[in-house]
Amino acid sequence: MPYDPIELAKKTERMVVNGNRRKYFRFRGGRWYGGIATADCVGCNLRCVFCWSWYTRDRATSVGKFYSPRDVFHRLIRIVQRRGYRQVRISGGEPTIGKEHLIELLELFSDTSLIFILETNGILIGWDKSYARDLAKFTNIHVRVSIKGTNPEEFSRLTGANPEAFYLQLKALEHLLNEGVSVHPAIMLSFSKKEDYNNLLKELEEIDRSLVNEVEEEYVFLYPHVVKKLRKAKIWPRIAYTPDNIPPELI
Repeated sequence: MPYDPIELAKKTERMVVNGNRRKYFRFRGGRWYGGIATADCVGCNLRCVFCWSWYTRDRATSVGKFYSPRDVFHRLIRIVQRRGYRQVRISGGEPTIGKEHLIELLELFSDTSLIFILETNGILIGWDKSYARDLAKFTNIHVRVSIKGTNPEEFSRLTGANPEAFYLQLKALEHLLNEGVSVHPAIMLSFSKKEDYNNLLKELEEIDRSLVNEVEEEYVFLYPHVVKKLRKAKIWPRIAYTPDNIPPELI
């Protein structure tokens, strides 16, 4: 049965948030975005069949440790100073779960010259437009909204969620643009037909022409554990990459 990602977000928050502390399972540097310090959080409100971090997502009660915003800040700053990066992000899970924690973390980074890239599925921002208003207080943030598939049916097939939740992702883009937040859409296209992609581009254009010009095409990476999940779900991508064959333009 399809699930409600808003209700799943609330359930997940009870497992991965304790006051202003949030669960994370690692901190690392990486080559994405040309070099970035990353905090990988635990817990998500979607169950994508292609998720590379499904293990920490599905075992939220037993994986990771709780960290305060200041703990996360200092760990990322140490990576930045060691590697010479100019950007930081939260990845792995859904960073918008635990709003108090995220806002406090953004406040700490607001006094730096670093760019904070918020990678999100957009569900909670689309559901509550005040979230976008709170994010707009920070001038050094850029939001990457990762859209799962090109239409409600594909979204539901890939995530298991209610099909209508697909539109919360598009609402997130609208809310963020209305509040003046820097944002671009990333669309998972590994499973999509060209015609469906073109139809989604038309929907994005109705929100704002800039979104079409800034679309990031996203594709599945066939890590061994991802392959197992896809085969179990009997879903296979039209286009995908192996971890050692990632095109430079996707890095």
